Amino acid sequence: MSTIFVHGLGYIGLPTAAMFANYEHEVTGYDTDEEIIEGLDDGDIHIEEPGLRAFVTQALESGNLTVSNEVGEAKYHIIAVPTPFDDESKEPTLDYVEAAGEAIAPHLRTGDTVILESTVPPGTTVETLQPALEQSGLNAGADFALVHCPETVLPGDIITELKGNDRIIGGVNGVSTEAAVRLYKSFVDGEIYTTENATTAEFVKLIQNTYRDVNIALANELALIGADYDIDSREAIEMANTHPRVDLHQPGPGVGGHCLPIDPWFLGHGSDQLDLIRTARTINDGMAGHIVDILRKELGTLDGKRIALLGVAYKGNVGDTRQSPALDLAHELQEAVAEAPEATADGGIQSDSDGVDVRLHDPHVDDQILHLVDFEAAVNDADAVVITTDHDEFAELVPAELCESMAGDLLVDTKDMLPEREWISEGFSLRRI
Repeated sequence: MSTIFVHGLGYIGLPTAAMFANYEHEVTGYDTDEEIIEGLDDGDIHIEEPGLRAFVTQALESGNLTVSNEVGEAKYHIIAVPTPFDDESKEPTLDYVEAAGEAIAPHLRTGDTVILESTVPPGTTVETLQPALEQSGLNAGADFALVHCPETVLPGDIITELKGNDRIIGGVNGVSTEAAVRLYKSFVDGEIYTTENATTAEFVKLIQNTYRDVNIALANELALIGADYDIDSREAIEMANTHPRVDLHQPGPGVGGHCLPIDPWFLGHGSDQLDLIRTARTINDGMAGHIVDILRKELGTLDGKRIALLGVAYKGNVGDTRQSPALDLAHELQEAVAEAPEATADGGIQSDSDGVDVRLHDPHVDDQILHLVDFEAAVNDADAVVITTDHDEFAELVPAELCESMAGDLLVDTKDMLPEREWISEGFSLRRI
């Protein structure tokens, strides 16, 4: 089996390192964060993910996985570092990718393979990473193999998806591609597809997530149009999907995570042809404003109201809050009151706004900065409850219990978690997206 250095021990790097280690490779996990390294040395897993703690512990206890804050020699170097994104400029930051290449360069040997797994704009492998690695004096494709092999996993089922999902592998030449194929075949059960170059592999990953973002944007726009006709867009979409060539996604509060809201911008990083995709991004990012409009219409005013948001993770049954639509909604609610004073009964403008009391609850998220509260504190005396994440716990809500706690009767179900007729029969005003 091979020696492997995994650079970056985050959501992808740590499970990947453990996976290779549990398949008998000799793996060193490297990270610049001293707390992560010290924690793993003590058996503390810093990522909340079903089954990950036991999986990483198994790898550490076997001796096949060790962790370090220093880079060393290895047959394979796998880069799984962050690629931060600026919300204002829509530009990616590739500093971590470049830094990883520069850190590897002094330890790179003839015959080694470097694999970039981080999600990046097309061209990053050859335009950013390759020059950094070639500071070693070695040439990519001739002296060492250079490859892009994007990860395609979802939080909540990472271990299963790492093993079972198909992989796309594209090297700077055929020799590079085959070097990576040999490595991933050691544990991947899915199909391994190869491309003629690394840029195509980068492109494939981005269009997979862009497809989903655009499809969700279509569903969200259909929900907005359906509201104008007073029809249930979800019922309409379900019926439309009975056609064998129609596969519409579902509407919701927007999209989150590090992929769907960001990859479309990565796709257009070196192109001006971002028209439909840009519009889709605008639609999905605008769903928080649509929910604010629903709340304002149903409550009459937002000023002085108590609103509970159930779920701040970006998807159900995980604790990941990156690019969370719920947090966008919380911000929009605060801004809606601050920027739009309410008219008084005599036609004047109310200037002494009390603001809106937004309460955040999520049983899967542990984040002190967000000031989360428990369920009872969130819904107590609430004028409205908004379900923003499809955690299983929220499907088990009991109308009678919620009725006793709330001051109002408005529920906004953005994830289609609650049986509409049951809740309406219990006296609630239920609005869905």
